[in-house]
Amino acid sequence: MFILSNFLVGFAKVLDLALSLYMWIIIARAVLSWVNPDPYNAIVRFIYQVTEPVLYRIRRMIPTYGMGMDFSPMIVFLIIMFLQSFLVKSLFDLARRLAG
Repeated sequence: MFILSNFLVGFAKVLDLALSLYMWIIIARAVLSWVNPDPYNAIVRFIYQVTEPVLYRIRRMIPTYGMGMDFSPMIVFLIIMFLQSFLVKSLFDLARRLAG
């Protein structure tokens, strides 16, 4: 069972790293929304291409009620925090229990 335990630890670490990286990309997207970035910049285009599919789905579910505020980055941020607190820690705990 130690092989499965090691796999779960490795998977949990990679998942935690990926979620943290995506959280920083969401923060960069929110900061970019406050300024007027060059839309042809490769970094700006990458950030928009990576975040827009997720943010678009959240925007469709949550109406803005004419306020003009986009709460989708905050909601994605909270979802990522939940996944890191629940899913990643559960995987680490499961791996620890399998190891012995």
